[in-house]
Amino acid sequence: MARAQAHEDVFRAIADPTRRAILDRLRAGPAPAGALASDFKQSRPAISKHLRVLREARLVSEQRAGRERVYTLDPMPLQRVAGWVEGYRSFWQVSLSNLKRYLEGK
Repeated sequence: MARAQAHEDVFRAIADPTRRAILDRLRAGPAPAGALASDFKQSRPAISKHLRVLREARLVSEQRAGRERVYTLDPMPLQRVAGWVEGYRSFWQVSLSNLKRYLEGK
């Protein structure tokens, strides 16, 4: 599988705990950038950079409402992550079953 450019990489975008927290916050509904920034101890410019990474990965969309920018979650790119994780589900099920058999056999 070819790697996406870093600025479009969903995996890179969700690797940061602050960006994951922003996504979690946006699950409750759209929010203006200022409200998002007030939820964190980081500076507004730092949160703005996180929002840019999320926007470039297409995990959030931005709409202007007057002077505010309102961000909305777009979970579709996360399907790629879910698909990748799903590939490991059978591996872990088999591994845990093998461990259980091993431990019960002792």
